[in-house]
Amino acid sequence: MAKDKAPRRPRAETPKGFRDYFGAEVTERAEMLATIAEVYRAHGFDPLETSAVETVEALGKFLPDVDRPNEGVFAWQDEGGDWLALRYDMTAPLARVAAQFRNDLPAPYRRYTMGPVWRNEKPGPGRFRQFYQCDADTVGAPSVAADAEICGMLADALEAVGIPRGDYIVRVNNRKVLNGVMEVAGVLDPTDPEKFAHERGIVLRAIDKFDKFGEAGVRLLMGKGRMDESGDFTKGAGLSDEQADVVMGFMEAKRDTGAETVARLRELVAGSALGAEGVDELELIASLLDSQGYGPDRIVIDPSVVRGLGYYTGPVFEAELTFEILDEKGRKRQFGSVAGGGRYDDLVKRFTGQAVPATGVSIGVDRLLSALRAKGRIGGVAKGPVVVTVMDRDRMGDYLGMASELRRAGVRAEVYLGNPKNFGNQLKYADKRESPVAIIQGTDEAARGVVQIKDLVLGAKIAASASLEEWKEQPAQVEVTRADMVSTVKKMLGA
Repeated sequence: MAKDKAPRRPRAETPKGFRDYFGAEVTERAEMLATIAEVYRAHGFDPLETSAVETVEALGKFLPDVDRPNEGVFAWQDEGGDWLALRYDMTAPLARVAAQFRNDLPAPYRRYTMGPVWRNEKPGPGRFRQFYQCDADTVGAPSVAADAEICGMLADALEAVGIPRGDYIVRVNNRKVLNGVMEVAGVLDPTDPEKFAHERGIVLRAIDKFDKFGEAGVRLLMGKGRMDESGDFTKGAGLSDEQADVVMGFMEAKRDTGAETVARLRELVAGSALGAEGVDELELIASLLDSQGYGPDRIVIDPSVVRGLGYYTGPVFEAELTFEILDEKGRKRQFGSVAGGGRYDDLVKRFTGQAVPATGVSIGVDRLLSALRAKGRIGGVAKGPVVVTVMDRDRMGDYLGMASELRRAGVRAEVYLGNPKNFGNQLKYADKRESPVAIIQGTDEAARGVVQIKDLVLGAKIAASASLEEWKEQPAQVEVTRADMVSTVKKMLGA
């Protein structure tokens, strides 16, 4: 009789499109989120935390693909038959909250939120199915002054996390202007907004990828369609060459100054009342930003910004990092967009039937962290804790007391809890933990009331390059009294 096969062990690997984050990455993200939160709070925004799970109905028709209820999102059907999904972004949950608690919230309601979102999309280099977003929104403010405030706040947040002026630009446009262009091009009927809606959606997504596909690729998507390098075909919007020319004219409308750009946009939307309204709003936003000191070195009017999602109804904006980095093949390229948003006056209306104006921005925190690492502005290596080594097993209480004393003084510290038999392994552990300092006290040191403090960072430098004379002048290990342990460690750490 054959023996039963042992059950197959599960593979220790992350699912495709996901990744794990360790020490320094988690710490750097937490610090960045805290910094951005302070900027949001300074502008009067309050925190909000929503469930990671929403009903597919609440997420609505504004998903990346809408042929099936679970396309583009991670969705499942519960026992009652309802479709649930992990949130795709932070905006749809806010719309649900604004409708559900509309009698309890102040109007306007200003909130910020931070956390992971999930997208069931094809992963690629630097493109993951789970990533962090950091949003701020104002619900209930019809004036474009709210949009101007969001743009200025976005610039402030980028500078606060370490992106100086000159290394970023916030670009502002208005979807009303684009809709005016669509009207002129014959793919929008003001009397029947749903007519050509599918075609407009394809056009929006196409021109939102202008930087990626170039003019030729965008024209293909506006026409018959485009096939990518993998052989996947994306059906186009079916526009004629003449219609595509009108839309591309809009994409190329940016001029040297904001005033010249606005004048060109007025020419393009001539005959469209909606387009003219959008141009007026852009002029007002530019004026409001200028009065706050946000000049063209920080925020500009740029018709090429459209934002792909269909729920935007007015001003749209995007933050782009303008410095160059090296890609996987060592080629120079600009880093690109790290944040975006806009006005979505109809999203809450889906729940209430009443128009509720809203505008907001979302910062892609993981992309922003990646950019700062690429420029060497954050280290990617977190300083570990001070490690108290164990020389005598029966004195564990003393070692724990040393660590507690260091922590009470504000120094991160831990006691080595592995097998203390091999002292070399303890120092190897400290190195792997990126520990700056190790505390050593054996029986002899305890009897004399002293400890040895080993500067691991300096020790590594000395071991790598110093001569014997230099080592003698600057030893990497010092002996101090037990009473002076904390002050000596803090001095070594620069605290």
